[in-house]
Amino acid sequence: MRRPSPHAQQPGPPFNAPAARRLRAALGMGPEHVAHALCVSYGLPYVTPDHVIAWERGTLTPSSPELTALAGVLWCSPGELIGRPRTLREHRIARGLAPEDVARAVGMDLPGYLRMEETGKWRGNDRQGAGLAEALRLSPAELVTVTGREARLVELLHSAVSTRWQAYVRPVGKVVSLDRRVLEGTLRRLHEDYQGRMAATLSWGGGGGESGEAGREYLAGIVDTFWAAVEDQRG
Repeated sequence: MRRPSPHAQQPGPPFNAPAARRLRAALGMGPEHVAHALCVSYGLPYVTPDHVIAWERGTLTPSSPELTALAGVLWCSPGELIGRPRTLREHRIARGLAPEDVARAVGMDLPGYLRMEETGKWRGNDRQGAGLAEALRLSPAELVTVTGREARLVELLHSAVSTRWQAYVRPVGKVVSLDRRVLEGTLRRLHEDYQGRMAATLSWGGGGGESGEAGREYLAGIVDTFWAAVEDQRG
């Protein structure tokens, strides 16, 4: 019977199983070679070839320490073995940084920073948020997500496109760090797109149900549409 991992209670980041398999094959290594290296070089004696195969099939996910060690064996960065990072912790692991490094970069004590990783609730101020973005090389969209402000952004964007967008420049600006002209141009465009879709649906003779459906579809993807429009405004 396979010995359980001592890290089994530590949830791992989203694992890119195909990448792990591809990198191992490129190095000409078999699962047994990976398992042996993890044991000898990284002190993970419980990892067997079956573990490695299960990771590559996606039936088992490596913990954070296991993923970091696996990256060392496969001569790659941890980020190459991680799927799209979603949380603060996953972004840190993807960059191969220790919690101490990030805490220092944002000007926080380590327990406070770790508490935010564990709870998923960002408590930092704007200056610390800027430090976090720099340390983890986060895009504005990623910064909004990892600091837990996406739900607020969705709420504001819904109101901006359905009412007067001008009234939401400042509130949205408090959520996202963007040049005011870029933000104004983006909100204006989204407002025009939304209102245009609603008007077009009605002009085609559609009833209220069709108009409502067109609006719901647009609002469902409002965040992705917002960031795409931001990139267009930046040119």
